[in-house]
Amino acid sequence: MAVLENKLADPGLWNDQKEAQALLKRKSGLASRLGGIDNIGGLIEDAGILAELAEDAHDDGSAKEAGGLLEQAKAALSAAAAQRMLGAEHDRLNAIVSIHPGAGGTEAQDWADMLLRMYLRWAERRGYGVEVVDLLPGEEAGIKSVTLTVSGEFAYGYLKAEAGVHRLVRISPYDANKRRHTSFASVFVCPEVEDDIEIEILDADLKVDTFRASGAGGQHVNKTDSAIRITHVPTGIIVQCQNERSQHKNRAVATKLLRSRLYELRRKEQEEKMSEFHKEKRDIAWGSQIRSYVLQPYRLVKDHRTGIESGNVDAVLDGAIDAFIEGWLNARASGRSAKPAATDKEME
Repeated sequence: MAVLENKLADPGLWNDQKEAQALLKRKSGLASRLGGIDNIGGLIEDAGILAELAEDAHDDGSAKEAGGLLEQAKAALSAAAAQRMLGAEHDRLNAIVSIHPGAGGTEAQDWADMLLRMYLRWAERRGYGVEVVDLLPGEEAGIKSVTLTVSGEFAYGYLKAEAGVHRLVRISPYDANKRRHTSFASVFVCPEVEDDIEIEILDADLKVDTFRASGAGGQHVNKTDSAIRITHVPTGIIVQCQNERSQHKNRAVATKLLRSRLYELRRKEQEEKMSEFHKEKRDIAWGSQIRSYVLQPYRLVKDHRTGIESGNVDAVLDGAIDAFIEGWLNARASGRSAKPAATDKEME
């Protein structure tokens, strides 16, 4: 930290704004980590004091409070350990998350909407910023697709654990006969690529369409063709943005999404050349889900890659997914291969 502060104190540094901003980000990250360590130490110290008071005064309330502080310290230690595993090149970057429902109409679209809420609540818990840049609502309920950016340190590093197919089993609220339904939704995650990463995009490779942004109607509906859809013809990648009021701003956001998608595609192509990657790679396709959320006939969330389970389904759907993310990071760091996906019979 002292070395960084000395560099930042150099007046000549600010002649290079990119370098200065990069150092500021590093300082902020280090300060956050040191603050987390101090917080853990404070929790343990407070728990020790309360435990002594509880023993001297035979105070069950103080003993219970001490136990609660130790649980907080334990959770903070687990989070700190997981963060140490985020050393890949772009783990510190913001994340771009896209959610798409599988076949099944309204039921699957509602499941995609539930996943969106889960990630919004998770981001809120961590103090991350979220911006929904494109959302296509379903006709009756739920969403047909959504793309959002999650801003905060290590957002991509954590959320890359969520990429894959998510499976829901429940009694459908849209079925008059109250039958049990299985729904799927896929989650795609890539880093928000920074401007200093070179990704060549040729104008000749782009097909740009404008359209009128969708809205709820009334005075707030967009009456101009401000929404932008960009198709990268060589790869078939399509991105769009309709969140901003001006076509210029929507195009800027869509271009940034495209750069990130192209970078992720290039990164995966490079990884696929490595034999080790082939051993762990699993297709994101129906039937190869990474996690199942069962609400009926029993209540259980299970990650099939790590075997981690939680019976508190409501808490998980409310954003309490850190245990699954940290478990996946631990498995990757220790070199354990992912478990095969569970079949329908195994989960039912």
